[in-house]
Amino acid sequence: MEILKREESQYARSLIEASLDPLVTINTEGKVTDMNQATINIFGISREKLTGSDFFKYFTAPQKAREVYQEVFAKGFVAGYPLTIRDQKLTDVLFNGSVYKDETGNVLGAVVVARDITEQKRIEKELIEAKVFAEFATELAEDAKRKAEGATQIAEGAVKAKQQFLSNMSHEIRTPMNAIIGFTKVVLKTELTAKQKEYLTAIKMSGDALIVLINDILDLAKVDAGKMTFEESAFKMASSISAMLHLFETKIQEKNLKLVREYDSNIPEVLVGDPVRLHQIILNLVSNAVKFTSKGKITVGVRLLEENEQTVTIEFAVSDTGIGITTAKMASIFENFQQASSDTSRLYGGTGLGLAIVKQLVESQGGSIHVESKPDVGSKFSFILSFKKTKGKVVAEDEVMDIDIDLKLIKVLVVEDIALNQLLMKTLLDDFGFERDIAANGKIAIEKLQNTSYDVILMDLQMPEMNGFEATEYIRNTLNLDIPIIALTADVTTVDLAKCKAVGMNDYIAKPVDERVLYSKIIGLVKKTVPAPDSEIYVMNEIENTRVKCIDLNYLMRRTKSSPALMMEMISLYLEQTPPLIDAMKSSFKNNDWTLLHATVHKMIPSFSIMGINSDFEKIAKKIQDYAGAQLQHKGISKMVVQLENVCVQACKELEEEFNRIKNTHNEKK
Repeated sequence: MEILKREESQYARSLIEASLDPLVTINTEGKVTDMNQATINIFGISREKLTGSDFFKYFTAPQKAREVYQEVFAKGFVAGYPLTIRDQKLTDVLFNGSVYKDETGNVLGAVVVARDITEQKRIEKELIEAKVFAEFATELAEDAKRKAEGATQIAEGAVKAKQQFLSNMSHEIRTPMNAIIGFTKVVLKTELTAKQKEYLTAIKMSGDALIVLINDILDLAKVDAGKMTFEESAFKMASSISAMLHLFETKIQEKNLKLVREYDSNIPEVLVGDPVRLHQIILNLVSNAVKFTSKGKITVGVRLLEENEQTVTIEFAVSDTGIGITTAKMASIFENFQQASSDTSRLYGGTGLGLAIVKQLVESQGGSIHVESKPDVGSKFSFILSFKKTKGKVVAEDEVMDIDIDLKLIKVLVVEDIALNQLLMKTLLDDFGFERDIAANGKIAIEKLQNTSYDVILMDLQMPEMNGFEATEYIRNTLNLDIPIIALTADVTTVDLAKCKAVGMNDYIAKPVDERVLYSKIIGLVKKTVPAPDSEIYVMNEIENTRVKCIDLNYLMRRTKSSPALMMEMISLYLEQTPPLIDAMKSSFKNNDWTLLHATVHKMIPSFSIMGINSDFEKIAKKIQDYAGAQLQHKGISKMVVQLENVCVQACKELEEEFNRIKNTHNEKK
């Protein structure tokens, strides 16, 4: 029996000591009767001194401790009672306890265990602090959001104000330019001497270049973002540059300078590119040369650098014997509003914007520009551009167009408030053999439409009494007329073009009016024949059937400096991104998901120029984008989607072959 009691005692002791938390037993009077080693450790008091002492004296709140054991004996247990032990650290604990009894059920005492909750308290504190901080941060964020929204509203207001200002300025500047260029074209079609024709051609080219410059200066957002667009049209390089240089003959003679022209006869007669942008570049460079040269000569050189079956690469150089540029200024000469010295603007005038525009125009077309200069010796500005070759012929702008006799009965209503522009439109329409009527504003136009039938309306946008937008809305919604309406707009911002479509206009023509574009748009709308997109498809089918290859990697080679690794990486990216885009384009068109179709085609367009795919396909893609943006289902769009799919699939096949060829060649060289 003694052995059994001894074993039970040892077993009880082992259970007590097994607890890592302080554990004590107390009698009904609250005296400590036993404890484990953890209790001795935490209080730092010997077992002998702890035994028989009052339980509550070891806590920072003795009365609460007294309540703990009183509750244990009253209820038989206690759970999660918070106390703080009076040790060296003042440890926070939660007490759990229950009574123990003898064999007959009499309560002998209680066992209480203290669970250290210091870490839990710390975490709770941190959570509270974190919550407070989060609430504070949220409040700050909401405040910042409110301020950002306010700033956004201010910025949006500023953008709208800027757009309105640019729109108004564009209209006011383009209106006289429209008349200057328009009447120059009209006079060019009359009987002229060779000299008169030469001078008028120079005036027209100067006006064209000025219009481009106006566009760049007014559309500041486009210039800042580098989002310039370039046309691709056939032109005669030699005659074009010769006519452009003629503008400077008088000024050069006044300064007793000599103009030397060096033109490489090996350059093909007709090339495809953007002649107006080329003129703008050369005009800027020659203008600078003339401005900063007081004696000697100015040399304009054009020479062929490379030629293959599809393209030619040409170097243009403008040299002078003028004041030159210091080495310190060479690095910043192409930056906005920079000139060769602080005295340059005072002595020679100008804003210093010309060379910055030149650099943007050259590099945006994949070219490069360089300058060599010595103070008091002279400067040489040279740039390199590539142009596509063509077997097509250039139709002279002053050539009288053949007009379909059956269409001479077309009657046009011109809604225009500027007298000079009214006269110009009368002249052009008379040349076409069309009947025409003039209305000075939208209100007069509506009165005429109520009494007379017209085949097409040419509608100016900004007019007194009733502007073009208001008049078009009235024609569509009140008069319920579906007569074709072509907007005449001097403002080519996307805001107005979108608004034109929204109010029900069929098309638009930007001022200055190109008479060939005007004629073709009137004929296309009046005859209700297949519009430009379908005719482009027909042309593209012929191009596709005659082209040996779909891609031309010359541009990619120039941009990557013929680096095999970089070329392979860019081709690989194209091959990776294009098939999913083709599938998305087809499915979005099938499902009439115009938003997805617009976004998908938008992603496809940049790769055309990078991979040297014919620019006509890019035009088709942009046409699809236009229809998708306007959410118009058109019978020609299906053919265009197929056309775009075919060329992209063909491009992928050819690029896979090029990728493997480059890879094999690169591996052989290793």
